[in-house]
Amino acid sequence: MLNDLLARNRAWSQARQSEDPHHFARLAALQAPDYFWIGCSDSRVPANVVAGLHPGEVFVHRNVANVVHSSDMNLLASLEFAVEALKVREIIVCGHHGCGGVKAATEEIPHGLTEHWIEPIRRLARSYAVDLAREPGPEARLDRLAELNVAEGVRRVCETPILQRAWRRGAPIRVHGLIYGLKDGRLRNLDCSMGPGHFQCDAAS
Repeated sequence: MLNDLLARNRAWSQARQSEDPHHFARLAALQAPDYFWIGCSDSRVPANVVAGLHPGEVFVHRNVANVVHSSDMNLLASLEFAVEALKVREIIVCGHHGCGGVKAATEEIPHGLTEHWIEPIRRLARSYAVDLAREPGPEARLDRLAELNVAEGVRRVCETPILQRAWRRGAPIRVHGLIYGLKDGRLRNLDCSMGPGHFQCDAAS
């Protein structure tokens, strides 16, 4: 399987160089993405593919269920690098319908270390239990919870000292929440974008 992967890489590299002989030279010389993407690790939701972007156009951090933890040093380091070094203009928190991590947060089945990781989603499920109960069925409830998790992630990103400092110095960074549909391949705006001076998100209210 590894040899197959390496063969695919060689074919891809050769194809790219045939199309554009200077493609890799440009990428090696400069990384200047406009977007920082916080997404789910799900193999069906690769950021640049679903957004129709090329390598070099999006800086990516992914984890189980796209959870934004205030203590996640990996995410915070990526966010700081994106804001301070890469000077990104748009930050996207993207979840997806049919998310296994969101589903796990609603189950009583032990999930090991994942239990700690998805605790913020469990809290959301408890906080919005009445609203979620109004959804027409189990799948719709899970999809709505995935959307609520994205909106919460947008809020948490905006509350970080990294974003607060950037906004105080006038950086025109905006943070957006998107949801991806596995069944149709479409991204949908959850209308919970925030920018300088914004401290609340109304998408989940």
